[in-house]
Amino acid sequence: MADMLKPAEFFPEMADFKHAEIFRDAARPWDALSFIAEYIENYLSGRKATDRLPRGLELMGNGGDRILFCTEPLTLEEDCFCPEISVFIGAGTKVEPTAVIRSHTIIGEKCEVRHGAYLRGNIVTGRACTLGHTTEVKDSIIMNHSEMGHFNYIGNSIIGSFVNIGAGTKLANLKFRSASAKREISFPELSFVMNKTEVKTSLSKLGAIIGDYCETGCNSVLSPCVLLGPECWVYPNLTVSSGYYAPKTFLLPENIRVKPSVGP
Repeated sequence: MADMLKPAEFFPEMADFKHAEIFRDAARPWDALSFIAEYIENYLSGRKATDRLPRGLELMGNGGDRILFCTEPLTLEEDCFCPEISVFIGAGTKVEPTAVIRSHTIIGEKCEVRHGAYLRGNIVTGRACTLGHTTEVKDSIIMNHSEMGHFNYIGNSIIGSFVNIGAGTKLANLKFRSASAKREISFPELSFVMNKTEVKTSLSKLGAIIGDYCETGCNSVLSPCVLLGPECWVYPNLTVSSGYYAPKTFLLPENIRVKPSVGP
């Protein structure tokens, strides 16, 4: 069973992901989350800055709170690199007004960053991804052709290729804490149970690991430490408990027993 937790088992399309190097030293898929900041620094090191930010993108704020803010719709004709806050956006990407992009973010080619998107930093995406209306993303890796188009929260998560995150889906990244932990501003290590054995993650925040070709229904919630193998489907409005789910699992509410005639 331990072999099932290797990155390659979740992401069969990884070879086509431009930033697959981020998984090089990851024994388990979530280990790659700890390498995001270093990978971004190395990837952007020595890169030539864009001579002038394209019309519609403004660098705003001062100190550590500087952001890129979109003031009007634009489609990038070429790559855009803003070294002041280590943000790279690939050619062909569309950005809509009021989108906010924070420090240490790589957005791939031909993506969409829609109205009201809040990209909080430490983010790496592949090509042709959709970061949608009022969607918030932080500390996450998103591979190619994946969509989170409407009202989503993506925190400390890895999303494979050709994944659709349904409208309103939330990937929770922090379990409930005790009163003493809150007073002490303490974030205990997260773990989950697999085959009746506790698996420790070495992380205090971990959302979901979502394999290639997965689907989540509208308004579903994935608890911290959910691992979906490739081609899993999550029923709308369902809350998924932490743990590992094998490829092609169809997650249904307990009161619904009939499996649809199409799908995994």
